[in-house]
Amino acid sequence: MTFEEAKVLVEELSTKINHHNYLYYNNDAPEISDQAFDLLLKELETLENQFPELKFQDSPTLRVGGTVTKEFPTITHKYPMLSLGNTYSKEELVEFDNRVKKGLEGQQYEYVCELKYDGVALSVTYENNYIKQAVTRGDGVKGDEITNNAKTIKSLPLKAGKELHSFEVRGEVFLPLKEFQRINTEREDIGEALLANPRNAASGTLKMQDSAVVAKRNLNCYIYALLGENIPSKSHSESLSLLKKMGFNVPDYYKVCNSIDTVFDFIEEWKEKRKNLPLDTDGIVIKINNYKQQEQLGYTAKSPRWAIAYKYESESAATLLESISYQVGRTGAITPVANLSPVLLAGTTVRRASLHNANEIERLDIRVGDTVFVEKGGEIIPKVTGVDASKRPIDSQPTQYITQCPECKTPLTRSEGEASHYCPNELGCPPQIKGKIEHYIQRKAMNIDGFGKETIEQLYEVGLLNNIGDIYSLTYEQLIQLDRFAEKSVNNLLEGIKKSAEVTPFPKVLFALGIRFVGATVAEKLAEHFGSIEALSKATFDELINVPEIGERIANSIITYFSNEINLNIIHTLKQKGVQFELLEDHSTPKGTNLEGFTFVVSGVFTTFSRDELKALIKSNGGKVLSSVSGNLNYLIAGENMGPSKLEKAEKLGVKIISEEDFKSMINQS
Repeated sequence: MTFEEAKVLVEELSTKINHHNYLYYNNDAPEISDQAFDLLLKELETLENQFPELKFQDSPTLRVGGTVTKEFPTITHKYPMLSLGNTYSKEELVEFDNRVKKGLEGQQYEYVCELKYDGVALSVTYENNYIKQAVTRGDGVKGDEITNNAKTIKSLPLKAGKELHSFEVRGEVFLPLKEFQRINTEREDIGEALLANPRNAASGTLKMQDSAVVAKRNLNCYIYALLGENIPSKSHSESLSLLKKMGFNVPDYYKVCNSIDTVFDFIEEWKEKRKNLPLDTDGIVIKINNYKQQEQLGYTAKSPRWAIAYKYESESAATLLESISYQVGRTGAITPVANLSPVLLAGTTVRRASLHNANEIERLDIRVGDTVFVEKGGEIIPKVTGVDASKRPIDSQPTQYITQCPECKTPLTRSEGEASHYCPNELGCPPQIKGKIEHYIQRKAMNIDGFGKETIEQLYEVGLLNNIGDIYSLTYEQLIQLDRFAEKSVNNLLEGIKKSAEVTPFPKVLFALGIRFVGATVAEKLAEHFGSIEALSKATFDELINVPEIGERIANSIITYFSNEINLNIIHTLKQKGVQFELLEDHSTPKGTNLEGFTFVVSGVFTTFSRDELKALIKSNGGKVLSSVSGNLNYLIAGENMGPSKLEKAEKLGVKIISEEDFKSMINQS
């Protein structure tokens, strides 16, 4: 390929990728599958490696990160990032409106109302349309430069529209709630401490040294302000429209209001609606719309006189802390839980709330018998946020964190730099044993039909289940004698166990083993790199950390796991029962692109393939698997005994319903 041909192709690919990025992150309306998008990005990356001079400063490949920043320089803001005055009172808003009226001396004025996002403020400077610098708010006068990390935020243009050349935008960086929950689910799976809340997680992510790790967090950014020397807009609302036209992610959650009464209407409208947004919000920002009027009203030492933030009352309640109990997780992590006098909070009765860890108990000085304040963190999980010290009993004593496992009495350990305490008795502590079995049989791992938490509890209590290897030794004669086991349920369970060994590929098996810090993605990378459990078990520390994304902590955890004779015996048992411990084929390379751009749902029982095999074939041929029937679905692959609701919904939406044979024809087309 000549340089000129490559240049044309780079421009075409960049335009395509930027277009699909915008649709996905700004409009939430993707047109192609994730795999099709990744293939476009890979093609561009290959061309840029071949022709380095064609890697421009707005290349979409910069989104994946890779730059390591050891220190973040302190930068003085050209325009100070002032804080806003807050109020919880509508009466104070009326007083604010009266001050505005007096300051503008009889002029007509209007407000812009915007949601107050619970994220991290960011200032981004563009020069000649390209990102030059991104700086955190800091103390409002100076902040930290995090340009490389900001470039990984896919909703933030690397090159803005041509309407302006040199300017500054202000925005709020946030970790979407779905992403926050996904990360915490993964962290729980691999034994890491959970992130406390989306805002802190976003703040910590922006200060990570490796921008490639930042890119994987999928941060988003809502832009809410435009500054510069030659801004053509005469009002804030005009600037928001201009920013949107230039490709910035400006949410539609704002309104121009011509009176304080209209402002109150907006506040009421969003009191409940805000809970359905992809991020947390805690109030409404009210600004004078006209820029000249903003200048006329001016500033105090700390905040503008032309803006104020109205904050909603937090979903909080006070109740009595009756006791503290301690839960043991699959990896041995100890989680303290507050047992409360029942209290109504956000429409539900709360009896328990998270205390996170020993550090949090000490920080808040939480004691049994205290009256505590409870909130719904991220509007989802109740947590204790404070103590009413005025109601503390006279004989109150500080909480002494437990030193032994509440289940097996083993002394707890706490590694340097970790917030959580752990029970190290992973092979003898009942909750850890049962937790490992629950992890093994879950849908993302071995996906054993007919198994559940109650079944695991029952089989553990009668001595039939002490580790994951015992699952494959269960017999009809053992199970049929137990309560709640009829002939059909026994046969279904045994069939599910047998099938899991036959059809579950090595990457999922490796994840199912429950090695600490080895989540689904890490398991896939290890399986693809080493190819078998035998090769992985013999890998040295240096060989492990040479695998992309495998750090010292994961490497040490893998070595510790395979140095334990009991774990090796369990793996030997699983091998004998037919569980797959080798990578049978290269899953990393697509077999074709016949299904590129198409979406599928797989439902029912099939003759030639299992459901997992069908899904793997879809992905390896460029297609995307969805979990439910929707208007975005192209094909429903229907097997026997498929649920009638999916079929009915697909017919109603006009989704094409195909058989297993139809699907085989699709992937066999040249």
